[in-house]
Amino acid sequence: MLKEVAPFRQPQQGRSLFELAVTAAPFAALWLLTWVALEAGLMIGLLLAVPAGAFLLRLFLIQHDCGHGAFFRQQRSNDWVGRTLGVLTLTPYEYWRRSHAIHHANTSNLDARGVGDVDTLTVAEFHALSPARRFLYRLYRHPIVLFGVGPAYLFLLRHRLPIGMMRKGWRPWLSAMGTNAAIAAVAGVLIWAIGIKLFLLVHLPITLVAASLGVWFFYVQHQFEHTHWESGDDWSFHAAALHGSSHYDLPPVLRWLTANVGVHHVHHLAGRIPFYRLPEVLREVPALAAMSRVTIRESFHAVRLVLWDEQKRRLVTFADARAG
Repeated sequence: MLKEVAPFRQPQQGRSLFELAVTAAPFAALWLLTWVALEAGLMIGLLLAVPAGAFLLRLFLIQHDCGHGAFFRQQRSNDWVGRTLGVLTLTPYEYWRRSHAIHHANTSNLDARGVGDVDTLTVAEFHALSPARRFLYRLYRHPIVLFGVGPAYLFLLRHRLPIGMMRKGWRPWLSAMGTNAAIAAVAGVLIWAIGIKLFLLVHLPITLVAASLGVWFFYVQHQFEHTHWESGDDWSFHAAALHGSSHYDLPPVLRWLTANVGVHHVHHLAGRIPFYRLPEVLREVPALAAMSRVTIRESFHAVRLVLWDEQKRRLVTFADARAG
């Protein structure tokens, strides 16, 4: 498959600039509209946090492509756009890029879990835990924690320090601290201009919406029933990409808003393909369109899939694990 998708790796400079513009401009407009509505005392303005959060998520996904060197031909352009967007998305660019590269290198590898993943235990590992540790794992996998508390913690707190890379030299620290300083500067100017109350009422809901949506899509991309996990010599990058990552088949509007992130199996196979070229890949290589496909309805069912059953070769629920 690598040979078939290779021709789509080249970014189109004009298209990249267009995608950046049609994402950043609506986000800025929605942010300003939310502020105007709330300043006028219209709490209905908070509803604008949903579309604004969706556009902030799209900016994060552009930052994601920059991290893969896929958005512009020049790496310097990718890096500076990625760093700038990291201030808006509260995500230190270099630190995140390194942890995300580890995720790509180890997807679906049972021997290399823990970096850039949703923590997933096997059935045997879960049964071997103490009652207290089982409770904590159940709590972690609860939807309120996974898609509510967890995203808020990740983007508001955890990204402020290079967690997991604190002994990897000065670069992760520079990325995290530089991003923190830039966030503080931008937030300080906005607080000076509109006041801390309005700033928090506008930006905090937008950030939380974007964070929860982002974690949801990342979850569905790897936590579906017939995903793929292997260990030792049985693991291969090619199989992990195509079968351990989903094709989240979304309606056209959602595909656009989420920058085709649902075509995740192709992205894991060839991370340097710009997001706007992923639909071309599905048209030119039809076999990929049906591979690892997950519908919206199936994705909601995936929330209950919490353990990898090494015997059944699929993700199962806690109830399945008890019955098995």
